[in-house]
Amino acid sequence: MSRAAILRAWLVADTPTSRRQARLGRLYLQWLSFRGNWLAVAGLAVSLVLIIVAIAAPLLATHDPAAQNLDIRLRPPDAAHWFGTDELGRDIYSRIVYGTRITLGMVVAVVILVAPFGLVVGCAAGYIGGWFDRIVMRFTDIFMAFPRLILALAFVAALGPGIENGVIAIALTAWPAYARLSRAETLAIRNSDFIAAVRLQGASTGRLIFGHVAPLCLSSVIARVTLDMSGIILTAAGLGFLGLGATPPSPEWGAMISTGRRFILEQWWVATMPGIAIFVASLGFNLLGDGLRDVLDPKQT
Repeated sequence: MSRAAILRAWLVADTPTSRRQARLGRLYLQWLSFRGNWLAVAGLAVSLVLIIVAIAAPLLATHDPAAQNLDIRLRPPDAAHWFGTDELGRDIYSRIVYGTRITLGMVVAVVILVAPFGLVVGCAAGYIGGWFDRIVMRFTDIFMAFPRLILALAFVAALGPGIENGVIAIALTAWPAYARLSRAETLAIRNSDFIAAVRLQGASTGRLIFGHVAPLCLSSVIARVTLDMSGIILTAAGLGFLGLGATPPSPEWGAMISTGRRFILEQWWVATMPGIAIFVASLGFNLLGDGLRDVLDPKQT
């Protein structure tokens, strides 16, 4: 029997002999389930390509994204400039490549700010209940009563344009969904027998929330995060399009579409190329999120 077959038999054993074997076996079965969804695999491939492009942008870009050359302004796609040039003669392909860093950087920053906060707040509200739960849920109702982009525009208008303020604005509008999801998961498990057993052993409220409740809610939050990444990309692009996100000359995709909309009828590539980048990135994360939701939250299937 080959090593691969031995390893597979060890992973799918019906009676694992250690926690490590049980966890690795579960991950392996989840991967097999994920791999069976070709759309999810395509989304994973797109997401990995975007990450590689963001990391290797200096190696993949063919020109300086900020270099201007008015002699070649609005040149259509050719061998020298694969996606053409914009109104200042800047290479659009190189700007899109470097723009991947800005877009994914904003996505990662929002996720780092929002997911842990929403998870903790939701779990605490669901487990503690009472007046604390009512106050937290009323706050989430207020935030969710407004469309995310409109609320983000209001926050950015108050904070001022810029990538950092755009991240803060998007984070302030995104956390209620994670809090509500975590709360719903907590309400379903807080009266479980194993929670009662841990409580009888003298565990504190903080230990119960962080050590037992939050880990059980984590899989649903991860699936929601991946699905929300496309929404974060669109919101960031919307802020950039309106001039409230990344400021020129940053090669942000939304801002590139905003400057290129004046030439959309004759020099279509100026706005179309960054628009395609936004579409591909959003679609990739949506497909990946659907696949992760099916694997991590079987109730959704």
